[in-house]
Amino acid sequence: MIAVHDLTKVFELPNGRELRAVDGVSFRVAAGEVYGLLGPNGAGKTTTLRMLLGLLTPTAGYAAIADFRSREHPDEVKRRVGLVAAGTGLYQHLTVREVLLFFADLYDVPPSAAQAQLTRLTGLLGLAPLLDRHCAGLSTGQKQRVNLARALIHSPPIMLLDEPTLGLDVLGTQVIIEFIELLKAEGKSVILCTHHLEEAERLCDRFGLLHQGRLVAEGTLAELRTRSGCQSLREIFLRWSTSGPLLAQADLGLHPG
Repeated sequence: MIAVHDLTKVFELPNGRELRAVDGVSFRVAAGEVYGLLGPNGAGKTTTLRMLLGLLTPTAGYAAIADFRSREHPDEVKRRVGLVAAGTGLYQHLTVREVLLFFADLYDVPPSAAQAQLTRLTGLLGLAPLLDRHCAGLSTGQKQRVNLARALIHSPPIMLLDEPTLGLDVLGTQVIIEFIELLKAEGKSVILCTHHLEEAERLCDRFGLLHQGRLVAEGTLAELRTRSGCQSLREIFLRWSTSGPLLAQADLGLHPG
């Protein structure tokens, strides 16, 4: 369902130098599979997702959804994808019902199918008390539940989740976890980008570890354990994402006054 081949993105910097944000990344995600695309800040995760969606043009390589390449067929790709990202906004002066039906209309979902999907998602995500409330008055966790419903209102086969639990409390995080388990049970292909490695370890079937734009390791948890000699995903992550003591690498901004 998802194919990424030799995907590369180079940005030109104001000083005339180049930043290779994504460097020859390749991976595939099958139907019903949750793929954890992991890495430290600046590793290239969000840039990869943006190229997959057709929001950024690759410098080289390609990304494809259901055999539609994002560069050549960005609209076909977007029809098949639901995106949930941290900080995604909602139309503050619309009610939850109005937002969800508006997005259904954007995706050309017939009104009867949109109403049926609205009813289904309302039950799954506990939205009944929120449907006729304006989005401006919702809490962070409530807004994220609405964003989950918005991403599924057109029944896409692919879901891209970019830090979906950022800023959520324990209950809000549990909603996201159950949501991902539901996506997997429904046979959807899922890419999950997160810094919460314990959640990724629980939810993902395979992992791709990005470091400085490169895919430095890929496989199931069992495969990564064998190759790294580490047991937890956190230990594996640190093994491939760093070299030498972290404090020696970090620019902490501790300069003499």
